[in-house]
Amino acid sequence: MRRATGARVHAEGVSLTTREGPVYTGVDLTARPGTLTVFQADSGGGRSALLLTLSGRMRPTGGSLHVDGYALPKQARRVRRISSLGLMDDVNALDDRLRVSEHLSEARLLRMRPAARSVTDQAMEAADLADLDRRTMIKELSMLERRRLGVALALVYEPRLLVVDNVDGGLSREHQADMWRTLRNLTDEGLTVIATCADAQ
Repeated sequence: MRRATGARVHAEGVSLTTREGPVYTGVDLTARPGTLTVFQADSGGGRSALLLTLSGRMRPTGGSLHVDGYALPKQARRVRRISSLGLMDDVNALDDRLRVSEHLSEARLLRMRPAARSVTDQAMEAADLADLDRRTMIKELSMLERRRLGVALALVYEPRLLVVDNVDGGLSREHQADMWRTLRNLTDEGLTVIATCADAQ
């Protein structure tokens, strides 16, 4: 798996407002390659929308935002090419009817650039799932395995920016620590990781 330098993310006063009112307001952020940046907010606090914005998948209504020098929302397509999403409800949830191997094959086929099968092996190892039986049905995975698989699927695209939503959701304290350790290990490789959680521990 290609290990490119992470992307630099810089936001000043970024906000998103809909007809129903503000989703998030006044976000200031500088995330450098090889760092983990965490936003803490309760469910409904706009954290998913913020991650979608930072990764070029949702248009902000105010502020200044650049990812790797690309201005958002004008250059959103370029940002989407260098960023990937971990699991996010209602966006890219796992399908309980599939096996792990099927999700991995689908991710590899959907890449913009052809890739060897080994890219999935490397992604699973980076997400601390090297020993997981890929014949396992998604519905049989533990919550920690599901969250790590979401990271592995994102890594198949060899992103420079990884955004991971609700890192601690449904996890015990011990498994939360395991998940954060996985994300920190990814930053040691130079990846830029931005995550959200409800409990910062």
